[in-house]
Amino acid sequence: MASAGTAGMAGMAAAGGTAAGKAAGGRAPRAPSARTGPRGSGPSLDGFREVQRLAYECAEAVAAQLRPGVTEREAARMQRRYLAERGVRDWFHLPFAWFGDRTAFAGFRHPLQFFPTDRRLEPGMPFILDMAPVHRGYTADIGYSGCLGPHPLHEKLLDDLAAHRALILEQVRERRSLREIYLAVDRLMVRQGYENRHRAYPFGVIAHRVDRVREGWSPTLFGFGLQALKGLASDALRGHREGWSPLWSPYRFSDHPPRPGLWAVEPHLGFRGTGAKFEEILVVTDSRDPEESAFWLDDDLPHVRRWQDCGSQEGKRP
Repeated sequence: MASAGTAGMAGMAAAGGTAAGKAAGGRAPRAPSARTGPRGSGPSLDGFREVQRLAYECAEAVAAQLRPGVTEREAARMQRRYLAERGVRDWFHLPFAWFGDRTAFAGFRHPLQFFPTDRRLEPGMPFILDMAPVHRGYTADIGYSGCLGPHPLHEKLLDDLAAHRALILEQVRERRSLREIYLAVDRLMVRQGYENRHRAYPFGVIAHRVDRVREGWSPTLFGFGLQALKGLASDALRGHREGWSPLWSPYRFSDHPPRPGLWAVEPHLGFRGTGAKFEEILVVTDSRDPEESAFWLDDDLPHVRRWQDCGSQEGKRP
């Protein structure tokens, strides 16, 4: 996840040495498609795609079971149980859940506030489920936004996230710096009338790199898998030497073009105590072909299907 997960990740990166649109009210554009050619398939990407789909299947299954009175801690345990029953033994970070105004990180001042609480879900209340399982050595980090009943503002936030997915891909393909893209996302949020809630994360990160980790069980530290944290710390040290960072932030250490690899990206919108986001993997390569230079790993995801369905319904209107 890039929300609570980013908190621990950013701290590790700092320890490693790296710390030196559309207007609101319009319809979100259809999301661009992931590549299905040689760079969009193969054993490695297929492994990441499978664990990402597994995580989103978990989110949808748990969301369908949420009822009034369920706590954030219970929702986090439900995610963990679902994934453990399907073979997950390791984590980039353990599952998180946020309900109500905690979806917009209202009043968050320190990393411990990201962890699940005894906040209970109520009718009409938005929620976010966030998890980062490691399965067969492949890592995913996803964020799923939902609501327990109708909530027009939340629906609009979800619709307006589509423009951010399109903008991020376009500017990565143009090889703009991570910092520059981050600030472009900020400007789009302002035009839409929203607050940037990923700025609440330590270092304000919108994304971080993910990679393969050694397969098998590993202990967790403050909710984060040690094997995955070691990989991130190694990236941080290497990047510090070479002039790049595994953290995508608005700060100077992210003022470089996107580094080839896999990035868990999570734009997070907020408005008056309501928050919504998605989180998924963006693949960046060294190809000179713009379409092959960057692409979303998968389009068969809940938020993308939502936007595609919205586009289809628009096309049917007289």
